[in-house]
Amino acid sequence: MAEIKTQRLGGYRRLIDIARDLASTLDLDVLLHRIIQAAADITDAEAASILLYDNTTRQLHFQVATNMDQPTLRGLTVPLEGSIAGWIVVHKKPLRISDVHSDPRYFGNVEKSTKFVTRSLMGVPLIAKDKVTGVLEVINKRQGEFTPNDEDLLSVLGAQAAVAIENTRLFQQSDLIADFVHELRTPLASLSTATYLLLRPEISRQQHDQIVRNIHAETLRLNTLASSFLDLARLESGRVQFQPVDFDVSDLISECCEVMQSRADEERVKIVLDVSPALPLLRADRDKIKQVVLNLLSNAIKYNRPNGSVIIGAQSAEGYMTLTVQDTGLGIPEDALPHLFEKFYRVHETEGKASGTGLGLSICKKIVQGHGGEIEVRSKVGVGTTFIVKLPNPDKTSSPSYSP
Repeated sequence: MAEIKTQRLGGYRRLIDIARDLASTLDLDVLLHRIIQAAADITDAEAASILLYDNTTRQLHFQVATNMDQPTLRGLTVPLEGSIAGWIVVHKKPLRISDVHSDPRYFGNVEKSTKFVTRSLMGVPLIAKDKVTGVLEVINKRQGEFTPNDEDLLSVLGAQAAVAIENTRLFQQSDLIADFVHELRTPLASLSTATYLLLRPEISRQQHDQIVRNIHAETLRLNTLASSFLDLARLESGRVQFQPVDFDVSDLISECCEVMQSRADEERVKIVLDVSPALPLLRADRDKIKQVVLNLLSNAIKYNRPNGSVIIGAQSAEGYMTLTVQDTGLGIPEDALPHLFEKFYRVHETEGKASGTGLGLSICKKIVQGHGGEIEVRSKVGVGTTFIVKLPNPDKTSSPSYSP
């Protein structure tokens, strides 16, 4: 009995430390990883994960796990009906199961795809403002079975985690909305001025037509800005669920080049392909990777010089697929490079060259990081810029491990 009390006291002391740790970050990805690592530690479990609930589709989506890579993780869904995690969401109660394979609520599809054997499982609901937002799970107690004390500790952690996740999302949204409102002021001011001028009786037909064209351009820019804002908001809140498939990168790059060819012709820019032959299939969310390539290709054309070129390449080595987009454009000053992926950031020297939302590269970075990859930029003023995207592409014979 004394040993149990000592263990329980140690667990609650650990929770106090965890509470301080969770309060020290407003980065959602960092926060989620700290939560699952803490969950595995305090319950002495082999693994832990967080599944977030989508009320629209009535499904749970894996968001993060201690022993699963991000690209595979983001594509895994668990139905509300017929799953242990779903039962926890519906009943808003914790659950301990010593043998999941003997429980009719066990959803075994994830285990089949990951080839990881789950023995025992414990989960608690993540509840914020009386609303279940997801489930925190731990699997496979290292010694013995999950105990009532483990359940108490995980429940306290789950309550802390739910509040921390909600606060982080609210902070990110308020921060993003403030930036968005600031960005709206310029096009709205232009529209206000344009409509005022249209009402003036002394303007010529030529001036009238030019003002109408300006209104049309600003309206399109506002639409693009709103769409980009929503994309980034979903990515930052963790609500975007990647759907990984195996696909041919060469085909994807060819598609992107075809989409951008007319714009390249208008700007008198030549697109050159430098793709290694016989590339292995890449496992990732094809639509999201296409979005990244299109954005980088669009920028390379937009900020190029007449009769310039864009070289887009792909190579595979050491478990990674590397995509490169190189241009012969204006180049980016060295002091601007560290800020390039920040929201709404625009390089001062190129502001008059072309317009944009200032969100494209932020979105690209979020997508690449969501796949467990990296994106970097190298540039020299007057020479050009190269963007390098590295995406993990492990051997298909080795499977990540986790099961709901």
